[in-house]
Amino acid sequence: MVSISNADTDHQNQAKNRQRNIFVFVCLWLLIFLVEFVKGGLLVTLLPVYMGHVLGLPAFAIGIAFALQYVGDNALRGPAGWLAERLGFRMIMSIGMILVLGAVFIMATEKSTGWLIFACGVMGVGSAPLWPCVMSKITDLSHADGKYGTSMSIIEIASLGGAGLGPVTVNWISDTSYQSTLWMMLIFMTVVLAIALCLPGRKESASIATGSHHETEQHNDATTGSLHANQLSVPHVSVTRMTGKQRVQQYIALIRSLHIHPLLYPALFLQSFALGILTPIITLYVISQLGLTPAYFNGLLIAGGGVTALGLIPAGRLIDRWGSRFFLHIGFLLAGTALIGIASTTILAWIWIFVIGIGLSYAMILPAWNSLLANLVPAQERGMIWGLFLTLQGSGLVIGPLVSGKLWDIISPQAPFFVSASSMFILFGIHWIMIRHTRKLSSSNS
Repeated sequence: MVSISNADTDHQNQAKNRQRNIFVFVCLWLLIFLVEFVKGGLLVTLLPVYMGHVLGLPAFAIGIAFALQYVGDNALRGPAGWLAERLGFRMIMSIGMILVLGAVFIMATEKSTGWLIFACGVMGVGSAPLWPCVMSKITDLSHADGKYGTSMSIIEIASLGGAGLGPVTVNWISDTSYQSTLWMMLIFMTVVLAIALCLPGRKESASIATGSHHETEQHNDATTGSLHANQLSVPHVSVTRMTGKQRVQQYIALIRSLHIHPLLYPALFLQSFALGILTPIITLYVISQLGLTPAYFNGLLIAGGGVTALGLIPAGRLIDRWGSRFFLHIGFLLAGTALIGIASTTILAWIWIFVIGIGLSYAMILPAWNSLLANLVPAQERGMIWGLFLTLQGSGLVIGPLVSGKLWDIISPQAPFFVSASSMFILFGIHWIMIRHTRKLSSSNS
């Protein structure tokens, strides 16, 4: 009778943990979608026109404002993840969303250059905790069954959906009034703050992680064939009675204990650099070099993005079954080939084929890459390590746009595409070297 009672209690606890995990996952999905919707609508569509044409601010001021936003967002992801591990995801996310809410409020009420630049910087700082907190928590929730690919695919759908629908929706609404659009964004951010307050606090996060761990102690790493970082012995970091120098030494020892191939760090940069180098010039290239209309270009974007969105979940499930190796290899080669193709032809039929090829390649790359990283992140200091990875990865989106303009002016309009394609081929080579390294490491250990 006692054993039956204990079994029933364990079953009930597991059911409660699953329900709580689903609720947390839905909250994280909504956070990503809404924040990317607001930022996409503001940064891509509304603010450039509002600050430049309506308020008459100089291009230099707009550039400074956007630079502060991107730098604040990327540079603070590591510290934000570190704080989230100590103060709880709910507190850090709530503070971040309050800052973004305040930034949007300033944008809606102030018109001076200084205030708007300040607001963009605050928005970057406030959104810094978003991705390290979400990725760390997704890794926690998916650790029990090891199905990182499916979870990462669903989160990427939220990111792509928000970033895509935001600019389109704002472009449609802002025809009536820029101020009303800003106030609408303020309402969205209020909803985001309410969702952030529903996230588990520090104690609840620990109980969720413990519950997931008890469901299964270990799972096979089909993703990379490498040592699983969650099973590594990593140094425990205490926040009490520790000097700054000791804490830095602990984190260096932690990073070294991950047994990560050194080439992963430039790969993190290149993965986003390949995309960032195209963002400032893609519209100009399509209109000036291919002679297409903005409406036709929107059709290409919808087609490529639609292929990516539709392919994410099937790719994620296959990655959970077969591992990420095959999908990364095919994805990098397909993306590089398609980018060269776009830069080498003006025939519309081929342009459509290459755009669909890029969409298909990113449907494989995005979940496979995030699944690979999730398997490298240790159970301890998950938020900080994710923040470090995402900071390095985000730096490519900062450097890429700075390089693309120079390549366009000095070499040719096609040069950014060839550099982006070269980055993809280099990523293929890096991943191939990493796989070879882990095989040698596994054979020597056995």
